Amino acid sequence: MSTPNYSLIALAVLQACAASALAQTAPQAMPEVVISGSKTGGLERAAVAGFSDAPLLQTPASVSVFGREQMQDLRIRSSSDAMHYDASVSDSYNAVGYAEQFSIRGFVLDNTSSYRKDGFAIPGDTQIPLENKERIEVLKGLAGLQAGVAAPGGIINYVTKRATDAPLRQVTLEVSERGTLYGSIDLGGRFDDKRFGYRVNAANERLRSYVKGADGKREFVSGAFDWQISPQALLQLDMDYQHKSQISAPGYQLIGGTALPSGVSPDTLLNAQPWSKPVDTVSRNLGLRFAYQFNADWHASIAANKHWFKRDDYTAFPYGCGAENLYPGYCANGDYDVYDYQSVGESKSPLGVQAQLQGKFATGAFAHALTVGASLFERHDKFGNYVYALVGTSNIYHNVIVPPSTDSTGPVTERRTEHERALFVQDVVTLTPQTTLHAGLRYVQVKRDEVVPGAANAQTDSGFVLPNIALVYSPQANWSVYGALAHGLEHGGIAPVAPDGQAEITNANQALSPSRSKQFELGTKAELGHGLNVAAALFQIRKGLEYTDATPTYVRNGVETHRGLELTATARASAELRVGVSLTAMNTKQEGTGQADTDGKRVTDVPNFKSTSWFDYKVAALPGLTLNGSWNYAGSKAFDRANTVNVPSYHLLNLGGAYLTQIGGVATTVRVNVDNVFDKFYWRDVTPALGGYLLPGASRVFKVSAQFDF
Repeated sequence: MSTPNYSLIALAVLQACAASALAQTAPQAMPEVVISGSKTGGLERAAVAGFSDAPLLQTPASVSVFGREQMQDLRIRSSSDAMHYDASVSDSYNAVGYAEQFSIRGFVLDNTSSYRKDGFAIPGDTQIPLENKERIEVLKGLAGLQAGVAAPGGIINYVTKRATDAPLRQVTLEVSERGTLYGSIDLGGRFDDKRFGYRVNAANERLRSYVKGADGKREFVSGAFDWQISPQALLQLDMDYQHKSQISAPGYQLIGGTALPSGVSPDTLLNAQPWSKPVDTVSRNLGLRFAYQFNADWHASIAANKHWFKRDDYTAFPYGCGAENLYPGYCANGDYDVYDYQSVGESKSPLGVQAQLQGKFATGAFAHALTVGASLFERHDKFGNYVYALVGTSNIYHNVIVPPSTDSTGPVTERRTEHERALFVQDVVTLTPQTTLHAGLRYVQVKRDEVVPGAANAQTDSGFVLPNIALVYSPQANWSVYGALAHGLEHGGIAPVAPDGQAEITNANQALSPSRSKQFELGTKAELGHGLNVAAALFQIRKGLEYTDATPTYVRNGVETHRGLELTATARASAELRVGVSLTAMNTKQEGTGQADTDGKRVTDVPNFKSTSWFDYKVAALPGLTLNGSWNYAGSKAFDRANTVNVPSYHLLNLGGAYLTQIGGVATTVRVNVDNVFDKFYWRDVTPALGGYLLPGASRVFKVSAQFDF
């Protein structure tokens, strides 16, 4: 499949701009800010927990949804912005200028399989653009039935915007941080022939991060087109392109290998060398879907998605202290070794195809909603021999300029391929008016081939059966309880690489075999009237524990168990005030390794308790004005597997407001936000990856935007 021709997007932009604008309307009250995942009623739907959009109230899984209007009202420009509102999601080596990476329920998501666009896996190795996304769906827990291969914490699915029936003309401008400038357009509607619809999005961003020097740029353009071939047949096409280039901001290691750094600023860039280059990523996507409605009860679809990803990765990377023989760890005076890291020409090209048939029928007194289907997925990874060369020493308190390496990367070749073939079936059986049984099964054949320089090629070829069964009981139409058992499957982790001069991991850059996981979940969801909506879930997930042992070899040994309670609630306290909360309490444990310093200890980078509370208040005395705010809390986290160092808890307060008015006869929404109001220093992200790093959170950030609806 060739790279898509983006001239179609340009033609759509011309057509959209030539169309007449929407009729101007008088100012209205500002739309209320709602965290959709807390709203569990029948009007809130998501496809991520099954094979079609379904009401969350009847879905036997914990799901959060962020819709387009919520993303606008909350000024969500990135996935990181959205995940702040879900207490079950945390950062996981989410470094400024690099990829946005997360964990759900304490499990790090897999960049190759846990991020989905319209249900298809796409690489999570760069910022996933939101300009052309209608909503973000977060499925918390195992997704073996729904997705096949995915990390046990869950999946994040991005649903593409489609054509609108009424003309849509929207422009957004924003300034934030140290001079970040952002502009976007959203155009939608129908052509003269109403069978054809379009949705066009474009954005341009000058990035000036709160980390001084971690600057860059981003450009994005997309087009989505619908063709209603007949009343029964619909053809959809979408394509997008993004280029992002930004200096990355590495994290900190422990001082002396035992103590948290003190007196450092979140604004400091440890990658500040004259020869530092930005991490440069280019991603392209092409999606196609055909759906046919046979009758009121039966329909079928076939869909495909092709993604192209390319990255040139450069970093003046801080790691270890040679003077004190600490690997990892920084010297007692804050010195650290600087490595020139280069990996040029990395690429991934996943292709997914899925066909499914869905219908409703009855067998005696039982009603069935049946889904059967087949899918295939393949991905080709190319990369060359990297440079990871020691070039000097710098300091966390005062930067020291060091010379770059004279080494160069090796030729880029195909190093890893993956193939998945799957058959799946799900039957939702209505046993009584109050009780439904959800039973599903996916059989997936997983094949992985790796080229290992200097060694025999590594191969995996195995089949797995992934069952999922749940029972939902609804005593009343507005209340349900459920119990669910699920099996999941994930690719084995890839062994890390070591800097030049350090003990090389014996299986560096090689992947472990696939790993199964199991989950048990009990939950309840209810609409209790007067604007009060609640959802709660108790869960347990177990999977194999992966780490680098003393030899050093990357291994799977023992298990990690995550037990937790999730709660979300929204309530309308008055006609003007709406409040919400999301909280997660978790107990994690490492077991069965046979190592006294590991067994019984907490899993790293997982707080025991995390919460987000928010409010929005319509000011009755000034129609059009809405005030909002959020308070985030995260408990302490273990830094290392042995739990010798814990990272302290933190609180954050964010405040904002929005005002809907007219400027020049155009409906305009002005938004002002202040994040981290009290300018608090905190360790946002604690990761065991790459030797163990701590990433500080952003200092106080001001954001001002204007949204124009023509």
